[in-house]
Formats: sequence, structure tokens, C-alpha cells
Amino acid sequence: MTIFSKRIVAYILDFIILSAFMWIVSYFIYGLVGAKNVYGVYQFFPYFVPVLIFVYFVVTEKLAAASMGKAIMGIEVKSKNGANISWLQAIVRNLTKIYWVPIIFDWLIGKFLRTDRLFNNITKTTVVKKHF
Repeated sequence: MTIFSKRIVAYILDFIILSAFMWIVSYFIYGLVGAKNVYGVYQFFPYFVPVLIFVYFVVTEKLAAASMGKAIMGIEVKSKNGANISWLQAIVRNLTKIYWVPIIFDWLIGKFLRTDRLFNNITKTTVVKKHF
């Protein structure tokens, strides 16, 4: 399996993990506010979920060099010089993951420029096979 294929599977796994977490959060919110007020709370989810996604990717890639999906697939994020990524690199490279549409353009522009992803190129990061 190529790195690109592993990245796609990792992104899908991350989506499943985040969805499961949000389902659990929703269950507890429903229990706290009751059926009458749940709609009012869920109106904030389109704003809350992208922030959660962004924080998830930034924190996991900075602290562990990989999101849970990447770790399962045996890949990690590194600076092009081989070092662990900085907080700034983690923040900038994950800006397009806030919503799913920008990541498509990030990848397409990257392919047009004959690189991996545009934001990987900007941050001088790459995704590599994890060395155990």
C-alpha cells in the first residue's frame, strides 16, 4: 500500500474516531439538557465540530507525530529535515482539515505543483512510514 493510500485510509479512520467521539458527546448533551432543549444545543455543532477536528489533528500530530488514523496505518508527520514538527507547522498544515472541502483543493493544488499537498509544501512537512 502506498503512503497516499495509507493517508486516505488514515483520514477515514480519523473521521470514524471523531464521529464516535461526537456521538458520545451528543449522548451526554442530550442527557444534560433534555429533549426540549437539544435542538438549541445542536445548532452550535457546525461551529464546534470543525474546531474539535482542527484541535484533534494539531495536538495529535504535534505530540505523537500522527493522528490515531495515521498511527494505525503506520505513518507519521515529520519536518522535511527529519525532525518532529513544531506547533506552527502543525497548525498551518491542518488548516484545510477544518472542513473537508478545502483539503480537496489543498491536494489538487499540490498535485498541480507536483508535490504532495500545498500545505505540506508551505510548512516543509511530509508524511513518512513510521520507524519503530
